[in-house]
Amino acid sequence: MRTDSLFYEIFQTDPSIVFELINRPSPRNTTYSFTSVEVKETSFRMDGILVPPIYATNLPIVFVEVQGYKDTKGILYSSLFSQIFLYLHDYQPVNDWIAVLIFTKRNLDPGLPNQYQDFASSQRFVRIYLDELNQAENLSLGLSLLQLIGIKAELAADSARELIARTRQELADVNAQRKFIELIETVFVYKFPQLSREEIETMFGLNELKQTRVYQEAKAEGHQEGVEEGKLAAVPLLLKAGMKPEEIAEQLGLDLAAVQKIVQQQ
Repeated sequence: MRTDSLFYEIFQTDPSIVFELINRPSPRNTTYSFTSVEVKETSFRMDGILVPPIYATNLPIVFVEVQGYKDTKGILYSSLFSQIFLYLHDYQPVNDWIAVLIFTKRNLDPGLPNQYQDFASSQRFVRIYLDELNQAENLSLGLSLLQLIGIKAELAADSARELIARTRQELADVNAQRKFIELIETVFVYKFPQLSREEIETMFGLNELKQTRVYQEAKAEGHQEGVEEGKLAAVPLLLKAGMKPEEIAEQLGLDLAAVQKIVQQQ
């Protein structure tokens, strides 16, 4: 089970977002930790697991999987459930469990195979489509951040600016503000990898962007001249933003082998 580093960073920063997403109350007196765990017998690594404290045996373990590209191999659901049950076999937890499968777009869901139809109406298994998140104005900062991932491209810039303004109003702590603004900008880089730094500056406002970590990394790395060189220079940044090599090659129109070569160098 592989979770994009973009979502890993979001859920690690605020695990309660997952509970908001599935419309379940987050335990107020208990702090979940978002972690990755290796299923030893198969060497599978499960990157998205919300684990309650050891004393909170009444709270469920939450498995989180994010799907942002087409399941061309047809193994999404079989892999998900196989690894969940292998984890339960390996670690023998006393806690109950919930699985949350998040699609950035509904059309990426290949559909639940016949073998797993028992989970179709089960409270253990929840599917979320970010492009269909509630458009209500009272969404929390966390859900609004996830909504930004699935929002239509023509609405993204205005939504990001509004979210930055809300962040400054609702988060009193300066460090918390900066961290959340970094997450917003990271989502934007992930969502629009084809945009240049200057275009992102224009959409966000120069001051906001200069304060973020992603901007500083891009500035430090610089961009080589020429269209091809500029695209290749953006690959490490997009990898850090959580995109997979196949996605980067498709979005930037690059040869997959060239992208994979850069991956090996990281």
